[in-house]
Amino acid sequence: MQGIHNFRDYGGYETRDGGRVRTGLLFRSGQHVEAEDADLEALDTLDIRTVIDLRGQSERERNPCRRSDGFDAEVLMHPGETTSSPPHEDVGDTMPTGEYARQRMIAVYTRMPVNDAMISMFGRYFKALDERDGGSLVHCFAGKDRTGIAASMLLHVLDVPFDLIEREFLLTNHAPSVEVLKRQSLPGIEARLGKLDEESVRNLMGVRSEYLSTYLDAVTASHGSFDAYLEQEIGVDDAMRARLKARFVE
Repeated sequence: MQGIHNFRDYGGYETRDGGRVRTGLLFRSGQHVEAEDADLEALDTLDIRTVIDLRGQSERERNPCRRSDGFDAEVLMHPGETTSSPPHEDVGDTMPTGEYARQRMIAVYTRMPVNDAMISMFGRYFKALDERDGGSLVHCFAGKDRTGIAASMLLHVLDVPFDLIEREFLLTNHAPSVEVLKRQSLPGIEARLGKLDEESVRNLMGVRSEYLSTYLDAVTASHGSFDAYLEQEIGVDDAMRARLKARFVE
């Protein structure tokens, strides 16, 4: 994709019992506001019938997704805000150093487990995967923080080992489309704060292993385990887990 950041299939990973997550059904990306015509044509070939847009209302209004004339997927979205600003743009009003930027992102992942809007959207994401046929696409602004957690949740439910979940999470750092994200994000940040140094940009525009571990540590501290959090807050019980495995693991 030339105008969509961080687009990829997040299937294909091995599970603990020797299965493999099916490919061609599970896609993730950043927003589609700059999608090129060729990108839209490519999307139309993927049988994506459900789009889970994790952005809030103001994000969607500022950055409406481009769609092809033939687009007919159902788009699930939250009626209000899911966050005060895109997580990677939540840098406050102080010129960030690399460490400051890192700490701001860690704060994002600490807050996400108790964000009611995100809990609701993650629940709708799992419900859609459980009930709807065809391919799905989950995305937010950058396709790395909220989307990264959504993908990590599902891969965990499908019994993908943590090292592979972490690998999938970190693939964001190798996305060849990072200039798309920078173009959509940096001008606004730097207009307020001045030019960011390279470490700050890397910590804001990319991901780190500790971002994911921060989220997992937070839900484990509050609920005893990731599985307990998924069942009690997101609604993924044993029956849903079995159905999802049957659908997405071969």
